[in-house]
Amino acid sequence: MQNQAEVRLEKIDPRLTTTLRDHVHKALRMAIVSGRFPPQSRLNERQLAEDLGVSTTPLKEALRQLESEGLVSTLPRRGVVVLYGRAWAEEMILARAALESMIAHLAARRIGEADIAQLETTMTAMADATERADADQLIALNETFHDCIHRASRCEYLSRLIERQQFYDASTRRVIHADPEERAHALDEHTRIGRAIIAGDAETAERVMRDHVVRSGNIYLARVFPDAGETTPGLDRF
Repeated sequence: MQNQAEVRLEKIDPRLTTTLRDHVHKALRMAIVSGRFPPQSRLNERQLAEDLGVSTTPLKEALRQLESEGLVSTLPRRGVVVLYGRAWAEEMILARAALESMIAHLAARRIGEADIAQLETTMTAMADATERADADQLIALNETFHDCIHRASRCEYLSRLIERQQFYDASTRRVIHADPEERAHALDEHTRIGRAIIAGDAETAERVMRDHVVRSGNIYLARVFPDAGETTPGLDRF
């Protein structure tokens, strides 16, 4: 098990003081869901504040927010302990699959001409980045692709809900995209999703999006929890 002493987080830009708590929360949340702090590990608030380059005030506020989300818990004589593990991750993946697939369904029914043009441009860029094996560009384009679909769906509420189901960080995506076979799989899935949405085929868009999120989720689980085994029913049976 990795000790916190071995984990170092990037310092927060001091210019972001107006939303410092939110940035601290985002940094800690992503560190937890990317597996940098294993389940049941204790978080040292003083060290975390030093690592992030912030005072303990925004840190404590961020930890309270994480506790309200169920990712950590304050325990007597132990302090703040990480609760997030494989079983929790599986639930997040299934929630994201349900939300993203419904958003894709509605995007196929509501997409406009401007949305189509942006989606087409994004898919072309993804194909080019895949051919060049540009992991950094693929990470950015993946976010752009899903953002395009969210906007096309006109689903403000569902799009906000899905923000809490994000379980990747850039380092995890970079490892995934380092695999040529995975890059090809991802491009094929993204292309099929995009084409279905542009064609107005809501049922296909929904199904392929759901399958894509579940398959990507299984890769994430294998990377972040390689020794955990299956603690809940497999995602392939979703």
